[in-house]
Amino acid sequence: MVLFSRAFIRKRVISLATTASVAATSFALAQDPTRTHHVRGAVQYAADRQEHSEEQPFLSENATAMHKMMADMIIKPTGDIDRDFVEMMVPHHQGAVDMAKAELKFGRNEQLRRLAQRIVATQQREIAVMQNAVSDGKPSVAQSPEQSRAAVPQLESIDGSAADGGMGMSR
Repeated sequence: MVLFSRAFIRKRVISLATTASVAATSFALAQDPTRTHHVRGAVQYAADRQEHSEEQPFLSENATAMHKMMADMIIKPTGDIDRDFVEMMVPHHQGAVDMAKAELKFGRNEQLRRLAQRIVATQQREIAVMQNAVSDGKPSVAQSPEQSRAAVPQLESIDGSAADGGMGMSR
């Protein structure tokens, strides 16, 4: 007599393993939330690693910008797709501004510092365009695609060539 099928047992084991993993992660974060490491592919980013102590102020500012950006991008949907888009994209663009400012503050490569200056200027203009586009009772800056493109000029990539509608970085 079989009480439970293999599929039933397999699903329960997976569910239990997932629950244990989430509980362990929650417990670890509750113990010391400042010592978290974020892994993106093969690149590990950790703002608290000792072997990069001279880079610590930059890593700390960048980590703060990333955490704020990610938290602020989580919104409660309003039912207005355009407003929801802007509510998510403004923190995304502000995160780019904050990270570029960290490069300006700590970076040494003049080419990257010029790029960071352009990122700050362009992202701030795009934030204004998005906010104006959904503002109540005010004329919209982004009424047409042509007006949007005119309000936010194209950036140049690091090598100085024009990027088509975005940031191109040549090697």
